Amino acid sequence: MITVTDALAQIFSLVKPLETEVIPLAKAAGRTLAEPAVASRDQPPFASSAMDGYAVQGVEVEDDVMFKVIGESAAGHRFDGEIKAGQAVRIFTGAPVPKGATRVVIQEDVTRNGDLITLGRELDQSDYIRPAGGDFKSGDTLDAPRVLTPSDIALLASMNIASVTVARRPIVALMATGDELVMPGENPGPDQIMASNNFGLAALIEQHGGEARMLPIARDNQASLEAAFGLCEGADLIVTIGGASVGDHDLVGQVAGDLGLDRAFYKIAMRPGKPLMAGTINGVPMIGLPGNPVSSMVCGHIFILPALRVMLRFDAEPRVRQTAILSEDMPANGQREHYMRATVKGDEITPSARQDSALLSVLANANALLIRPVDAPAISKGDRVDYIALN
Repeated sequence: MITVTDALAQIFSLVKPLETEVIPLAKAAGRTLAEPAVASRDQPPFASSAMDGYAVQGVEVEDDVMFKVIGESAAGHRFDGEIKAGQAVRIFTGAPVPKGATRVVIQEDVTRNGDLITLGRELDQSDYIRPAGGDFKSGDTLDAPRVLTPSDIALLASMNIASVTVARRPIVALMATGDELVMPGENPGPDQIMASNNFGLAALIEQHGGEARMLPIARDNQASLEAAFGLCEGADLIVTIGGASVGDHDLVGQVAGDLGLDRAFYKIAMRPGKPLMAGTINGVPMIGLPGNPVSSMVCGHIFILPALRVMLRFDAEPRVRQTAILSEDMPANGQREHYMRATVKGDEITPSARQDSALLSVLANANALLIRPVDAPAISKGDRVDYIALN
């Protein structure tokens, strides 16, 4: 068996960044920006008012001072003249500040009578002028790689960017295997269960920027497995689920080997997830996950997601670890790194009472994987432990 760190390093060696494509900004949410986006204009492109009020020369502002209103500046309709001593221009939020004005007196501090305004007392001292380029300037960039959020999309639009260069979404072929599996909605036989791993992994892959291609269930025979591998053409990553162990009916490794699998490793010192293998088959990276539902999902978080990020042009890095305070005592760990379902609330983490790798209900109620290192000694309530967020 090899360590989780070694396994992940070998998986990183199997995958590579994918090519880029240019897509409309309106379709870019959730995609990975592959090249920096460069602003073609300042924002705001002119000094603008931060409030509704009156633009004046700031040196003239005092209690009870009167000004003559000579015009109006609204968003999209500037006042073209110049403000001189004793003059004011009615101005609205976002409107260009007229030439000569250095302050906007908010309307709450003004009394108006026809074309005359009188300032009140105890005036708000802010100038309420947003400088040109105060948000960003022409030539400023939104750096890559990054997963584009709704806020990023709004920023790119304001930068006058109509299309962006993104990493192509990795196509991941998901092959669930086993005579015991039937698809949700079908009627299982007395010895069958519902296929769940492929659905959970597909959702995880789609959530993190990949394109999941769920294949028909491959049965425990050579012909069915060969047919399933034939459906993987065009995939950037092949993920098999189940059949990677050493039982009489676990044929995935054997059939993959017959089809040209160059195996990098098999078995890792991890639980859940010991029977995991990886390699390339006809040049395409392949990861063989265990069949236990929780095992396959945990391995999806620990191995599949980092591999996806490499293909999406991020650095080759494991999932980010955080720390929290343990809520209860824990015994020593054994010879396999243990990824325990747990719940984090605030700065405290509580491991789930049941850690069986078949219990999806426990995983569904967890929001973290508490990590117990190999041969870790017993630890006490109040100690800090590492965890990976399930998101």
